[in-house]
Amino acid sequence: MSAQIRLVEVTDANRDAVIAVRVHPAQERFVASVEKSFQHARENPEAKPWFRAVYDGDTPVGFVMLSWNLVPRPGLRGPYFLWRLLVDAGHQGRGHGTAILTEIVALLREAGATELYTSCVPGEGSPEPFYRAFGFEPTGEVDDEGELILLLDLGSRP
Repeated sequence: MSAQIRLVEVTDANRDAVIAVRVHPAQERFVASVEKSFQHARENPEAKPWFRAVYDGDTPVGFVMLSWNLVPRPGLRGPYFLWRLLVDAGHQGRGHGTAILTEIVALLREAGATELYTSCVPGEGSPEPFYRAFGFEPTGEVDDEGELILLLDLGSRP
């Protein structure tokens, strides 16, 4: 069964509900919270942050943030970089992560993007297997934080 999700702009009306979305405690070392993501977006406007809450029906179940159409330079990969993807602990294992990525890929293709970068912390419990199963491949690079850099060729997946 594939999850039915929709990407929703974060507003004053839904901000608290979106901030309440939390990954499983064992995953916290791999992905920053929504609140920390908002802080990163405010502190790094040059990264051209684009973010959305992820809803299943009327319930916020996740969050996604990308660098959207930036000019790559040292410290900024792109033009499209998946900066944050998280699914609430109580909603994991239902296909939401794959549904989110599928929706993002469709939006990126509409925008003319040909590739999407992301990064992840390696180790037990890392999201790396999830990203690789979706089609991301390691670039062989490691960023300054020790995260593996992965690349998805948007022409290679339907």
